[in-house]
Amino acid sequence: MKIQAAVTTAPGKPFEIQDLDLEDPRDDEILVRIAAVGVCHTDLVFKDAGIIPAPAVLGHEGSGVVERVGAKVRKVAPGDRVTLSFRSCGACPRCRSHDPAYCHTMPQLNYIGMRADGSKALAQGGQQVGSNFFGQSSFATHALTYERNVVKVPDGLPMELMAPLGCGIQTGAGSIMRSLACPAGSSLLITGGGAVGLSAVMGAKIQRCGTIIVVEPHPGRRELAREFGATHVIDPKASPDLAAAVRAILPIGVDFAFDTTGLPEIQQAVMKSLAPKGVFGIVGITPPGTPLPGDVNQAMTFGHAVKGIIEGDSDPDEFLPKLMEHYRAGRLPIDRMVKTFPFAQINEAIAAQHNGDCVKVVLVMDR
Repeated sequence: MKIQAAVTTAPGKPFEIQDLDLEDPRDDEILVRIAAVGVCHTDLVFKDAGIIPAPAVLGHEGSGVVERVGAKVRKVAPGDRVTLSFRSCGACPRCRSHDPAYCHTMPQLNYIGMRADGSKALAQGGQQVGSNFFGQSSFATHALTYERNVVKVPDGLPMELMAPLGCGIQTGAGSIMRSLACPAGSSLLITGGGAVGLSAVMGAKIQRCGTIIVVEPHPGRRELAREFGATHVIDPKASPDLAAAVRAILPIGVDFAFDTTGLPEIQQAVMKSLAPKGVFGIVGITPPGTPLPGDVNQAMTFGHAVKGIIEGDSDPDEFLPKLMEHYRAGRLPIDRMVKTFPFAQINEAIAAQHNGDCVKVVLVMDR
């Protein structure tokens, strides 16, 4: 079928809206008409680094309506409203233990720009186009996806807000609620107040953390952090010694820390901000070859732990419905940080997000 998609044509180049051919769904595939799709930092990293050879279609925070299903699909039917998340195999030990973010085949199923058998679902004029990003490639009017990707969306919930649940929001909230499992009354440091960091603030409020410190240079995002539940905010421009600023609030340090920046100097400062037995969760993408932060002797002396986190340790089938209920109950006010743009304005939307004009960009398709 003919679709429109935002195509990455070369590293560092803007997306181009192009007409493409999308294959019919195979027996295990689901055709979804995309209603909205979030723009995640990971999309931009993959585009600008050329990790998937161009031309390719990225996008991994889609939501929409099922139009067709393959013969083996039982989970959803045409007409179902769904949000899309990452893909997992469902058969390995990690998937069987409800830990699909660490699926043994996660890289092959999500990051290579093609199906596991090497085929691509998209083409243009006979040239294959990279597809299947996170098992969806949803920077498009239609996408092929899989049962492990989709979660049904109840009627009444806005699709433009359900789209970013599939990665950024579940990563931020899930890191606090699942990966770190911060208990009530605990202290938490969050570095970076973008969509993932602010979702972590909301997760910390749900967990009833006692002290929630957010480090963020943009004043509007610091204010949102306070509104979402942060007890303290730090402007790193005004307080360049992060560890000293944190210990001015909590002299013993924080029980938990969560970094979304991927900046090695920030991560090193976070390690100096931990209390004894403190745990540091990391989701920020760092330059290749960056060593783990901290000093081994210090880590041993104080029992510190560094934990890598993917997708907030989420099992989408279990966790996304919980996030939907938190949103419905007013505990996850994600609408306060989402700004929608028409799909054709993807490059303008990315520029607005980069400039700090908005926190989370969601692209909305023409109805």
